[in-house]
Amino acid sequence: MNLNTRLQTEQSDPNALPILLIHGLFGSLDNLGVLARGLKADRPLIQVDVRNHGLSPRSDEMSYRAMAQDMLDTLDAHGIDKLAVIGHSMGGKIAMTMTALAPERIEQLVLVDIAPVDYRTRRHDEIFAAVNAVTAAQVQLRSEAASVMREILAEEGVIQFLLKSFHEGAWRFNVPALWDNYTAISGWEEVPAWRGPALFIRGELSPYLDDIHRNALLAQFPAARAHVIAGAGHWVHAEKPDAVLRAVRRFLAL
Repeated sequence: MNLNTRLQTEQSDPNALPILLIHGLFGSLDNLGVLARGLKADRPLIQVDVRNHGLSPRSDEMSYRAMAQDMLDTLDAHGIDKLAVIGHSMGGKIAMTMTALAPERIEQLVLVDIAPVDYRTRRHDEIFAAVNAVTAAQVQLRSEAASVMREILAEEGVIQFLLKSFHEGAWRFNVPALWDNYTAISGWEEVPAWRGPALFIRGELSPYLDDIHRNALLAQFPAARAHVIAGAGHWVHAEKPDAVLRAVRRFLAL
């Protein structure tokens, strides 16, 4: 599947290693924009809408292998061979799965607040309830959608994040497909050990990446190192963008 993309090639070196940025669940290619703005002067960037998100095609399937193959198909369409990959949450799992399908094409990995494990828990049922309530209310404006969601969701930051994908009375993510595939999205199929350089960035207050995941992480990514961002939760790049960008730039040697 060829995905909707945004290319940024403002850097001075045309031979610099490109970076692929992959967003998380309920997101779009704009979600890692803070990282894109901080990196575009150094590397060519490609931002993507994951299938069933943004302006990319829709599908009933949401397995990580299918989503990783989408990335490879899209890179092929743009003539990109080797690259670095940065992924947040679900996007991080897509990035990790790419190492199973095309290990020779991945030079560096940055995984933002996600571990290569099956979480065996449902963390997003309130979000599904909120977005379905907006659909049922048939509202057209973001302000109206926000009012509906505030009846269900307490975190204003999450509401504003979701509203980025609300356009002209409709969601740009495929809610039924995300619901039907949620077990696969929160789950995981282990990948063969990939020995390339990998940086796992953790939000100190987030439950997604913790010491209990260490053995599973190192078994699949034995050269991995970790960096903890103090005072941040799961949306660490939005909460502490400067700290995340410093860690990424140091890892990528920019």
